[in-house]
Amino acid sequence: MSDSEQPQPKPENEQLNIKVKDANGNEVFFKVKKNTRLSKLKMAYADKMGKPVNSVRFIFDGQRIGDDDTAESLGMEDSDEIDAMIEQTGGACA
Repeated sequence: MSDSEQPQPKPENEQLNIKVKDANGNEVFFKVKKNTRLSKLKMAYADKMGKPVNSVRFIFDGQRIGDDDTAESLGMEDSDEIDAMIEQTGGACA
């Protein structure tokens, strides 16, 4: 196999376009590097939406995203979508 036939490795600092969508259908787009912790994305989203960061939960492929997760560790690709949930408290015993 010659050098021209081998796939080129992707750069470490490759940026992905990620869509964050909330329950109301609002969409916010972010560019993130594959190795950036998604807690930074969560903080930026919470700031943009005017919500406390500790009330925002991110879900990707049905799994909650942890603060130390990265796009690379979750196998995210360009144009993937994250679901944003706002923590709600309430309910009363009758």
